[in-house]
This record gives sequence, structure tokens and C-alpha cells, in this order.
Amino acid sequence: METTQAASEAAHAGASKRPIYYVWITLVVITGFETFLAYQGLELKVMLGILMTLSIIKASLIVAYFMHLRYERRNLVLTLMPAMLWVIAMLFMFFPDSIRLYELRPK
Repeated sequence: METTQAASEAAHAGASKRPIYYVWITLVVITGFETFLAYQGLELKVMLGILMTLSIIKASLIVAYFMHLRYERRNLVLTLMPAMLWVIAMLFMFFPDSIRLYELRPK
């Protein structure tokens, strides 16, 4: 147990900050692209699909690098993946309702 904990601490301590900066720049670029998409005249379903995909990518990067899940044991990662898939499935389950409510609004 101690060797695993020591190896984990060594991985955290020895990690360079370069990947963190790359991830941060990637998040800024994705956010800029999302803002750009918001002002385009795309169809609602297409735009929301793209924005949800980009948000999932951003969330994955944040969890992996800023919450250090990338350096954790594989068991922890495999425990959290079903929860993430459940949340994504629930988003897609309620996605048609949000479009229906949008279309019901008076214009």
C-alpha cells in the first residue's frame, strides 16, 4: 500500500506544468469557439449538439488534469465512467424536451 501511495505522490510531485498550460490553452480555445458558435446562425439542434460535445470534452480535460484523475488508479477511473455515461444519457433523454419547450415559446 505504501509503495503505491509513494509512487502516486512521486507522480504528482514530479509532474511538469507544461501539460497543465497546454490543457488550459485548449480550454480557452474551445471556450472561444463555443462563443463564436453562439453568434452563428446555426440550426438549434446542430448548435446544441456541437456545444454539448465540446462541453463533454472540456469536462473530461478538467477532470483528467485539474482534478488529477489522470494520475489515479485505474479502478477509480473505471468507477467514475459509468456515472459520467449516466449523466450524458440523462442529458440526451431531456434534450428533446428542451427543444419542444423552445418551439412552444411565442415568437
